Amino acid sequence: LTIVVDHDTGRLLWAHPGHDKATLTKFFKSLGKKRCEQILLVSADAASWIAEVVKKRCPNATRCMDPFHVVAWVTKALDQLRRATWNKLRKEGRADEAGALKGSRWALQKNPVDLTKNQRSTLAQLKEDNRELFAGYLLKEQLRAVFQTKGWEGCWMLQQWIAMAKRSRLAPFKRAAESIEKHRDAIQAALLNGLSNARLEGVNTKLKLLTRLAYGFHSHKPLIALAMMKLGGLCPPLPRLT
Repeated sequence: LTIVVDHDTGRLLWAHPGHDKATLTKFFKSLGKKRCEQILLVSADAASWIAEVVKKRCPNATRCMDPFHVVAWVTKALDQLRRATWNKLRKEGRADEAGALKGSRWALQKNPVDLTKNQRSTLAQLKEDNRELFAGYLLKEQLRAVFQTKGWEGCWMLQQWIAMAKRSRLAPFKRAAESIEKHRDAIQAALLNGLSNARLEGVNTKLKLLTRLAYGFHSHKPLIALAMMKLGGLCPPLPRLT
C-alpha cells in the first residue's frame, strides 16, 4: 500500500494498493490542482519516484528527507565496516579478535542510552583494539547528534559531518556521505522544518495490526476501509430511532 498521512493531525488521509509513481499520482489527482498548490511541506524517504511526483504535482512544496532513513544509511555503512574488519582479521589468523567483533553488532548499532553493561564493555574494548571501527561508530553517533540539534546549527553540523566522512579512510562512510550530499537540500529542509516520517511510521505500525485483524479479506478494499475508519478520523453519524 501507499499511504498519505497529515503531519498536523496524524490522520491517515489516503491509502491505495501499489507503491510506485503511478499510485502516488492518483492521490494528487484526487486532490486537484488548487489543493496541491497549497501543500508546503512533504516528508518522504529517498525514493526518486516520490520526489518526481511531488515536484511535478506540488509546485510550492518543499520536500523533507526523513532523518531516520538517513541515519539508516550510516548504520548500514557501520555494519559493512564491521563485516569487512571481521573478514580481514579472520584471514590474518587473528581468530580471537575476529570472534570479539562477531558479537559487537548490536553494541555498535544501538543508541548509547539503550546499551547494556556488556555492550558498553564491548564498545570500550573496541576503542582500544580497533580504532578504525570505533571511528565509524563515532561518525554514526555524530550524525544522530545532527538530527537532534536541527535548525541552522544542525545544517552546519551536517556539512561538517559530510566533510569528516569524506576525509575518513572508511569506504562505506565515504559512500554514505556521497548519498547524503546528493540529498542535502531535502535533509536540510527536514532540519529547518523539524519534519520526519514519525507520524507515518506510527500509522504504519497500526496498519500492521489492522492487517492481522483483516485476515481472510479477499482484497485491499476492506482493509483500506477499516484503516480509514480507525485511523482517518472519520466520525460517521450513527442511526437513531425517529
